[in-house]
Amino acid sequence: METTTSDVAMLDAELLQLPEVAALDFKSYPDFAQKLFDQWLSLPDANKLVTSLVNDAKTGAPLNISGNSSSANAATGSSLPSMFPAGSTPPLSPRSSTGSPRVTKQRVGPSNLGSPLKVVSEPIKELIPQFYFQNGRPVPNELKEQCLIRINHFFYGHSDGLQIHDFKSITKEVCKLPSFFSTVLFRRIDVNSTNFVTRRGKDYKILRRGAIFYGVWGWSKVLGDVKHAFCYCGKQRILPSRVDFFLVYFVDFGRRGYKILRTVAGFMVFGIECENSRDAFLNYWINGNMLTLDLATQIFTILKQPDLKYLTQENFKPVLRELLATHPGLEFLQSTPEFQERYAETVIYRIFYYINRSGNGHLTLRELKRGNLIDAMQHADEEEDINKVLRYFSYEHFYVIYCKFWELDTDHDFLIDKENLIRYGNHALTYRIVDRIFSQVARKFTSKVEGKMGYEDFVYFILSEEDKSSEPSLEYWFKCIDLDGNGILTRNEMQFFYEEQLHRMECMAQEPVLFEDILCQIIDMIGPEDDGYITLRDLKGCKLSGSVFNILFNLNKFMAFETRDPFLIRQERENPTLTEWDRFAHREYIRLSMEEDVEDASNGSAEVWDESLEAPF
Repeated sequence: METTTSDVAMLDAELLQLPEVAALDFKSYPDFAQKLFDQWLSLPDANKLVTSLVNDAKTGAPLNISGNSSSANAATGSSLPSMFPAGSTPPLSPRSSTGSPRVTKQRVGPSNLGSPLKVVSEPIKELIPQFYFQNGRPVPNELKEQCLIRINHFFYGHSDGLQIHDFKSITKEVCKLPSFFSTVLFRRIDVNSTNFVTRRGKDYKILRRGAIFYGVWGWSKVLGDVKHAFCYCGKQRILPSRVDFFLVYFVDFGRRGYKILRTVAGFMVFGIECENSRDAFLNYWINGNMLTLDLATQIFTILKQPDLKYLTQENFKPVLRELLATHPGLEFLQSTPEFQERYAETVIYRIFYYINRSGNGHLTLRELKRGNLIDAMQHADEEEDINKVLRYFSYEHFYVIYCKFWELDTDHDFLIDKENLIRYGNHALTYRIVDRIFSQVARKFTSKVEGKMGYEDFVYFILSEEDKSSEPSLEYWFKCIDLDGNGILTRNEMQFFYEEQLHRMECMAQEPVLFEDILCQIIDMIGPEDDGYITLRDLKGCKLSGSVFNILFNLNKFMAFETRDPFLIRQERENPTLTEWDRFAHREYIRLSMEEDVEDASNGSAEVWDESLEAPF
């Protein structure tokens, strides 16, 4: 039997019982295909089958050799003999997951040609449940029902909705937010400033034909933007829900009554939808998936602007205003609005100093979750004594910061220069470190006056100076000492700042400590990875890092560190939760309050002073 190369190339690989051989291989290697076909044709069973097929073709009988036939008889009665003897079938080669040029298709199910080669079935696809929800995970029905019960309880008897002064209970009991978030939450829900937030959904009222509408806004045309148009019926602000063919009166109310400006035939608002729908609260809190969010994300979403992904200082001002107006520990400030503003500013500056680690004024959700602001807010909401809330909200801490700034600002223009700052802490700082502060290498000043430091800049300075154990403080002073900005502190840089300390000790007739001895002490304290320099990472990993900076530019604290008062050490061990800033603020507040008491007594009358000293007998 003779075959041509082109005929051989047309053979299907399945006819030769080689499903793993692609048809492309036959076309690419015709000689190999010819030899393979000759070998297969020399088999007795194959010769017999081909002969019977030729005879059937001559007589016109149907052929049963199609590899794609689904007939059972075709699969069993007309199966082609295999080239390999039984039991000697070689294993299939591993299939690549990325695909192979030799594999064109995979067969699922048994071959209708009776091949002894095993067929690998496709893996079963496992359904993975949805784990990401763009707008938050949907509220479970059980949790939703529990929340609805609480909502109905607070809205019961308020058919017209809750006003802003009644919303505090909803904020605290239903939303589980600090109570001083009630105003900002109310404004988020009451987007149209109706001063009412209701629980129920859309309330349609059918007005009688020919009703008069006045105060129409947003209808430059009769068929204008109906969704954003509103009018008043009596004292109720309403929105059109659909337009029907009736009559609309546009009315102008003047001093002498009212007059109809124009009449538009054919149109009238038929169904009226209340502007503040009863779904206002439910849509925001439950349907908006706020209920399933964690507390930090809820607060972040409520405070930020809808089109932004971060918080600014302005976003915290409404919360601080309500805290000042409602907290019992801050009632005494209501008679002095100027100090209310300063207190709010100081709290915000402290929040951004500790939490906004990027220092760009944009507080992200990640930064908010990593900080302790949420716990401090809850503590401030539960504690009547605001001075016990040491994180951010303590009035005593604000008092210390403000008085310190006021002492340095001799001309009271709310700006201080180098000469003012050098007097800080009884001239504790060196001129070189003050120059570095005013070079703004550690932090750009917010003051717009060149060479002057504003109040916000001073807050960052005093927090860094009085608590050098915090990470923001370490970063602040590290940038000041790093003269070339290469991220490491070298021997020469540290010696540059210590030289002035050494000169001051000599002027004060104190025994000077050579820099070589100081350098050995610093290396022993920090234990850097490389003894040749110190990195910021080395400083953050050591509890004594703050003392290194005191050695370099704060003489008073350097001397205190050398003497190590046992009483202060015992105090630190008794209250390990207090930070260096907490202890400093407490001492300074006592000192400032005593000075104020003495000043008040000296300004009082002699009679008052004598009465206070009068003996009981």
